[in-house]
Amino acid sequence: MLWPDTVRKNMKTGPDREVIAVYPYRSACPRSVWRRLIGEASKELTFAGYTNYFLWLEIPNLRNALRRKAERGCRVRFLIGDPSSEVTRRREELESVPLTVGTRIKITLDELSKIIDVPGVEARYGDDHIAMSLFIFDDEMLVTPHLAHLVGHDSPMFHVQRQQEDGLYDRFAYHAAALWNGGRAIGELTPQ
Repeated sequence: MLWPDTVRKNMKTGPDREVIAVYPYRSACPRSVWRRLIGEASKELTFAGYTNYFLWLEIPNLRNALRRKAERGCRVRFLIGDPSSEVTRRREELESVPLTVGTRIKITLDELSKIIDVPGVEARYGDDHIAMSLFIFDDEMLVTPHLAHLVGHDSPMFHVQRQQEDGLYDRFAYHAAALWNGGRAIGELTPQ
């Protein structure tokens, strides 16, 4: 190659080529990115955020969008924290904010109760993802490693797209699958 340094600076060629964007705060990711990812997904939507509370505020008409996705054969999964668990209680102490972690989870549970009767919509409790949120949209993913003492919107976020086997996307997807498989049923979630 005549210009190897120039090419390397302007084109991702290594393992980091799966990283599409990096945001210093989850809240800095444009709503249009979330809407596009949800809108374009046809196989899988996984929301493995501890509360997932912000989704219902940030994405207009999310409940109906998820219902339509599931009705068209897209698998819609939510992995959330247990509002009554010790992990949740400890996180509430760390965050020390008026809108508690348990309350935010209960808002998500209420929203999910309105679509849980749709085949393809699933929800589980899991406490092992308290330090990282993973949002999967077919072959793209948003990953938020949570920083100590901060709420999720103040933590950084990475937008990743699958480009290779055993790359960054696959590593996070394997982790998300293990979290889901280790989750437990949400007994009180009933259709409304």
